[in-house]
Amino acid sequence: MKKQIFVVVMGGLCTLMAAPALAQNPSTIPLPAPGTAPVVPEEQVLVGEVVIKTPEGQPPLPADLEKQIYDVIKTVPGRTTSRSLLQADINAVFGTGFFSNVQAEPEDTDIGVRVTFFVLPNPVLKTVRTQGTQVLEPGVIDRIFSSQYGKITNLRQLQASVKELEKYYQDRGFAIAQIVNIGAEPDGVVTLTIAEGVVEDIQVAFLNEDNKTTTAEGKPVTGNTRPFIITREMSLQPGQVFNRNVVQSDLQKIFGLGIFDDLNIGLAPGKNPQQVVVTVNVKERNTGSIAAGAGLSSATGLFGTVSFQQQNLGGNNQKVGLDIQAGERDLLFDLNFTDPWLAGDPNRTSFTANIFNRRLFSFIFDTPVGIGENNDTPRVNRLGTGFSFSRPLGVGETASLGFRYERVTITNSGGDVSPFDSLGNPLSTDPSGNDDLLLLQFAYANDQRNNPQRPTSGTVWRFATEQSLPFGNGSIFLNRLRASYSFFLPVDFLRFSEGPQAFAFNLQGGTIFGTLPPYEAFQLGGEQLCAGVG
Repeated sequence: MKKQIFVVVMGGLCTLMAAPALAQNPSTIPLPAPGTAPVVPEEQVLVGEVVIKTPEGQPPLPADLEKQIYDVIKTVPGRTTSRSLLQADINAVFGTGFFSNVQAEPEDTDIGVRVTFFVLPNPVLKTVRTQGTQVLEPGVIDRIFSSQYGKITNLRQLQASVKELEKYYQDRGFAIAQIVNIGAEPDGVVTLTIAEGVVEDIQVAFLNEDNKTTTAEGKPVTGNTRPFIITREMSLQPGQVFNRNVVQSDLQKIFGLGIFDDLNIGLAPGKNPQQVVVTVNVKERNTGSIAAGAGLSSATGLFGTVSFQQQNLGGNNQKVGLDIQAGERDLLFDLNFTDPWLAGDPNRTSFTANIFNRRLFSFIFDTPVGIGENNDTPRVNRLGTGFSFSRPLGVGETASLGFRYERVTITNSGGDVSPFDSLGNPLSTDPSGNDDLLLLQFAYANDQRNNPQRPTSGTVWRFATEQSLPFGNGSIFLNRLRASYSFFLPVDFLRFSEGPQAFAFNLQGGTIFGTLPPYEAFQLGGEQLCAGVG
């Protein structure tokens, strides 16, 4: 009988198989179609015996592993096999995940071909180590992999555990973390190289009207806002691991500055392939406005108004506003300035200052009791200045401390000082109708709403106190306490408009101790009920 030798290759290893040549009957051999390559039938040999062994010098294979091999191979005694079938069996044995090397060696015997599978099991898994980790919590690796310790390493189980580890990262917001290499040592130690996505740099890019960061000429879009105004709002910093939850919170803070119409995050590989460059793409809004007007009023006569507002002065997110009303009888104005982050203070202290001259109707004084024979409604004129400092204390918590001085004058519609009403009741503390009001102010707020701009759930409560110092006309000495509490309940049964909806509830209260100037009394009624005790 003629014998023919053919080769089976797997993992760079070659084995030889001896098989009897098939008898060829020219009448049954299929002829190839014209213009095509001839089809060579694959040789089939009869299997007499199947043996599983480990390489020389290796301990015998455990019975359970040997059974797993028999369960997956298709080569069995009494049936024929071929080159492709043996190759498929080798792949199937590898597919169990327990073996690092598999060879099939056929040998001709009197009862047919004996096929010997030489298999080399993976080492016993002793431990799993990691490198490149920064945010991986202690104990996570052992929790995921410890059930495999002391057993022959199974690559399929190991890969499943690797996916569980990647899910651990994903669930905690580390969206770009991945295992980039799995290294197995002969002593049973597996090392996982993890690229957690460390931030190499944070950059700022500006978007145009087409939401692109470059112009038609390919040049970067320029903006007015200084980049550090944006990056200083971010909790995420270079050297930290990228976390989508942190970034989402940072984007809300940046959007809350009120100077952008849109913003998003872009990611790009860093100079180090395992690091990432984060780009904050922002679309600026028009932050400046100016308006002018004129009118005629029976109370003020002919007047003109000018209003100027800028919310991003010098690209520093500083706010300045000026309102002027010039009339026949008086000049009213309000100039204010706010720096939301004073001089880069690490505690994020903000500063606000203003100077003003205001003239308002006082609805605290009931009609028909007014001023003079015509019972004019009293006007409260306030000329003064003030400033305050505010600082965040925690998540949603802020505290502020300030100072305000006002010269308060009670006048009639003609601008004449009127310290008494038509019944002789005082309208100011000082009989001259001019009071000096010097106040130290403190306030605290705890805002736990889900969205300060459009809240649908959460709570916010505020507390404020003002202490006056006896100074100048009136020598006013008072302490005013005010508090409010609001909570929001989401609802989904009203369809007046698109978007989320909620019920909002608000409670307010306050009291004043000491001297109570009439114009400082709490006002009852209106859209919000505020009860006060004087």
